Amino acid sequence: MAMVPLLQRAVRAVGESPLSERLARAQELAYGPLIDRVVRSPLRTDALGHSLHPPLTDVTTGFWLSTSLLDAAGGPGSRRAATLLTGAGVVAAVPTALAGAGDWAVTSGRDRRTGAVHALGADVATFLFIGSLVARLRGGHRLGAGLAAAGNLVVAGTGFLGGHMALRGGPAARVPATGGDGEP
Repeated sequence: MAMVPLLQRAVRAVGESPLSERLARAQELAYGPLIDRVVRSPLRTDALGHSLHPPLTDVTTGFWLSTSLLDAAGGPGSRRAATLLTGAGVVAAVPTALAGAGDWAVTSGRDRRTGAVHALGADVATFLFIGSLVARLRGGHRLGAGLAAAGNLVVAGTGFLGGHMALRGGPAARVPATGGDGEP
């Protein structure tokens, strides 16, 4: 049980870090015009009662986890499928990131700082998978598999931060929190 308080302290430290605040400001400067457009796009809809970002992360991470499973257990015959899944995950990462950016744009305080670190981790993971795809397309399956494994480790960490925000009613929420019985 000691692991849970450690993880909670880590998330709290990220959310309170001055470095996280500087990262958030840098992201606002770098992506400001794009974020303004995403906030007004269908990627930030109320149709589901929550953000599109969480279910889109399931698609992206599903492709990428499947890639590594094929790398580990599929043998040489699965290399083409692993390459296809890697590319599909990279493509799926685009609307996933945009939907997340739209959610992040309306945050403040701890959620804003935690979201900035989450986004940086997602960017790192995406670049690792882009590297994996390039390596695979050039015949470097072993390098591609290694980059995918590293990408999945980053996804696990950044996903933990994103899940923490989503599960405590953070930026993904679109409806008032309920009292547990479905009623506000």
